[in-house]
Amino acid sequence: MMKAPGTETVEDLALTTDEELLSRYRETGQAGDFDALVHRYQNELYRYLVRYLGDSALAEDVFQNTFLQVHLKKSLYEDGRPVRPWLYAIATHQAVDALRKVGRHPTVSLDQRVASSENEAGSLVDLLVGEDLGPLAELQGQERAEWVRQSVARLPDTLRETLTLAYHQDLKYREIAEILDIPVGTVKSRLHAALAKLQQMAKAANRDGSS
Repeated sequence: MMKAPGTETVEDLALTTDEELLSRYRETGQAGDFDALVHRYQNELYRYLVRYLGDSALAEDVFQNTFLQVHLKKSLYEDGRPVRPWLYAIATHQAVDALRKVGRHPTVSLDQRVASSENEAGSLVDLLVGEDLGPLAELQGQERAEWVRQSVARLPDTLRETLTLAYHQDLKYREIAEILDIPVGTVKSRLHAALAKLQQMAKAANRDGSS
């Protein structure tokens, strides 16, 4: 039997999917559904924004703005649409706008380990700085991670966004495609191009270090 809006227990909300929560919030405006959605994503989405923005205070502001946009745009949500990539799309757009306003580029940390069906387990640092890359491979962990951060910051915005979503959040290609509103094939080509550019930077750094 359907319960009246606003009478759900904590257990009821825990068994409700993201899509059900957002659809119900769109129809009823019940604060409990909205709060449950915020609670589910507050750690995951906030961590993503901190890594993307490199500023915890700015990340908090963008997080709040993200869910303000969810509230304002709830009427645009279509039943059955996966909520997670929809939220990440809003958060990423809000983050880009915030950085544009303060005149900065993302400061991303890409040294966490990832594992998915589409990406080998490992960090981007490990991928780019292998044993065969000479002087760059001799850098200590923090130095290597800093080199990667600086190099990623030099990538074009489109490549940097795609790379960040792939190597931070373990999102599938189709989810990244939905977040960025591009075909899956474009996601793959952007990742390939981003990694190729970073590999070129790594080789150039090694040539400079060897000279």
